[in-house]
Amino acid sequence: MTASHEPVAPAAHLGARTSDYDYALPESHIAQRPVEPRDASRLLVLDRRDGSLAHRTFRDVLELIPDGDAIVLNTTKVFRARLLGHRESGGPAEILLLRPAEGISDGLHFEAMIHPGGKLRPGRAVTIADDFTVEIVDTTPKRTRIVKLVTSGDAMAAVEAHGHVPLPPYIERADETGDVSRYQTVYANQAGSVAAPTAGLHFTDDLLARFDAKGIERVDVLLHVGAGTFRPVSDDDPAQHVMHEEWCEVSVEAAARINAIRARGNKIWVVGTTGVRTLETATDAHGVVQPYQGNTSIFLRPPYQFRGADHLITNFHLPKSTLIMLVAAFAGFDATMHAYRTAVAEQYRFYSYGDAMAIV
Repeated sequence: MTASHEPVAPAAHLGARTSDYDYALPESHIAQRPVEPRDASRLLVLDRRDGSLAHRTFRDVLELIPDGDAIVLNTTKVFRARLLGHRESGGPAEILLLRPAEGISDGLHFEAMIHPGGKLRPGRAVTIADDFTVEIVDTTPKRTRIVKLVTSGDAMAAVEAHGHVPLPPYIERADETGDVSRYQTVYANQAGSVAAPTAGLHFTDDLLARFDAKGIERVDVLLHVGAGTFRPVSDDDPAQHVMHEEWCEVSVEAAARINAIRARGNKIWVVGTTGVRTLETATDAHGVVQPYQGNTSIFLRPPYQFRGADHLITNFHLPKSTLIMLVAAFAGFDATMHAYRTAVAEQYRFYSYGDAMAIV
């Protein structure tokens, strides 16, 4: 019998497939509530030079960052985007406001996710409170809805009065009074997110004051986090994944400050994957940060050469998500997955209210 000489395709490198980013996580490791105080959470420090890991407390992050370096913070604010009400039939309904509707700037029309979708076709309405109704206006190509907020007063005031904190789906409890402030960074100042930039949840006012005293600069950027941040990559080829759009901004002042910091030889520590996506969107091929305002759908995964971020502070992310792929692009695939396996073995707390990792 003649041996077959069929050409054999080369094996894909690790990190090229979505399945490479899977890992086993006991449900008990998914944080349902935050630790107090904020900076008492644990910090896993990953050194990219040799892949070594160190176990610290988040407030120790101050010791990792030299004076003259800068931290980049996403100052978006979570709004009470989850609206619970009832349909005309009396049945329950849920509306998750995502962002203002494209092309309609009246402050009343939003793109939204709704449930039950089959019952809420255009022309129907959901009653949230006595003087607050949401009308279903249209269906988008993405199968989300365009809705209109109807109230006699200020629409966003009604949302804040009657809405709920949009906790992520893996937090298996209803939102509570404490979540209003705790699922929010202490430096949040511009409402627009339906999920918190969670790496920032560990900072306290006192810790930030100590950063200032040490001579570590703070630079603010903005990205309004959308619900798509929780959507796993369903295709095993990440290149087939359609990335969600999010609105972001790097001001003229922020761009100039970051460029000046790097020009003098200091480094940029970005807090959170949202900050990284914002900065990489605004940084040109020469490593110069440009002012930017608009949507971004940048998908950072291996292999990728980062141009704006030198170091990263982040939380632990869902398996097979775009966020863990971003971390792998930054730290290296093998080092990232080793760090995650170690965090599981050491019983770190995962996801939004969980612990943090610093990649140095």
